[in-house]
Amino acid sequence: MFEIPDDRKYLESHEWTTTEGDAVKIGISDFAQDELGDVVFVELPAEGDELAAGEEFGVVESIKAVSDLYAPVSGTVTAVNEELFDAPELLNDDPYGDGWMLELEPADESEFDDLLSPEEYREQTE
Repeated sequence: MFEIPDDRKYLESHEWTTTEGDAVKIGISDFAQDELGDVVFVELPAEGDELAAGEEFGVVESIKAVSDLYAPVSGTVTAVNEELFDAPELLNDDPYGDGWMLELEPADESEFDDLLSPEEYREQTE
């Protein structure tokens, strides 16, 4: 069974989001990192980039596959986890902690309503 924290919302494409103050933190789920296998490369946007909900924002490459990343909500990137560039394995080791990918300032809070609840995401991954 995969870890699916109840304090987050999810996309069908396995990205998660959680709100920390005014910032939204984004990463990939435990299920996604397990399916990918050992992550060897991560490509992420730069601070200041504008993202639209559902838009591709980066790439994760593993020994098994290359997978696109999609923005759960729209907003402006305010921080990027640069540790992932030198240590992409953080996505495998701690996808909900040190393996976070980026933070953004959300443009439209109502977009969170379109995301999957932990229960809905759990059903999808079973």
